[in-house]
Amino acid sequence: MKRLDGKIVLITGAARGIGAAAARIFASEGARLMLVDVLDEPLRALVEEIGDQASYRVTDVTDETATETLISDMVRQHGGIDVALLNAGIAGELKPFEEYPVESFDRIMSVNVRGTWIGLKYLMKAMTSKGGSIVITASAAGIRATPNMAAYIVSKHAVIGLMRAAAVEGASRGIRVNTVNPATIDTPMVKELSTMRDSADGSREPISRSIPLGRHGEADEVARMMLFLASDESSFCTGGVYMVDGGVSAGRAF
Repeated sequence: MKRLDGKIVLITGAARGIGAAAARIFASEGARLMLVDVLDEPLRALVEEIGDQASYRVTDVTDETATETLISDMVRQHGGIDVALLNAGIAGELKPFEEYPVESFDRIMSVNVRGTWIGLKYLMKAMTSKGGSIVITASAAGIRATPNMAAYIVSKHAVIGLMRAAAVEGASRGIRVNTVNPATIDTPMVKELSTMRDSADGSREPISRSIPLGRHGEADEVARMMLFLASDESSFCTGGVYMVDGGVSAGRAF
């Protein structure tokens, strides 16, 4: 039997990067997927690639009404939701505190924190009758700090707090909640951050030099940790912060 056979799975931020990698891997393990993003064309292309196991909806995770409707529709159609991967997020700008635009800070908090909170609000209700697993994409930035990323760092620390609160509340209902915390993964968002970093400080030092394993991670490597947490193999895991960071959280490589 496949690890997610017959499971009904919601994935936000599914159009590219880690979300798309998770969608492919979850589908290969037997899941039936609802894929969500604001990027219509790549989302549609991914669903066509996966085939009948996947459907999609273009939805902004910060829109409470749209999220409530999406989750209600899934419950009505499938009888419940077994797994949710709350992966939608943005990185924002690379600027020091004194130069960071308030509107950019608010946007990051809206997508990364409000979007996660709204998802949890309606998933906790939807999963109450039979339990389930919620996996949230946080970041190595959720447990440490780097310069010029205050808004993103604050948002990912907050996401870990939301996870812990939901894990404690959900435990008696059989709802498990965990975060996966990637570091430098080879995704479009990280490439955009690297470009901004180079433009901001003129640096050409490879980011990989600060990673003990000496390389960027791959989206599939993060998705496989998510698969473990989504599956019944992690049945005694809740409230956890799972690092997929090449050793970054342990210390700098010299």
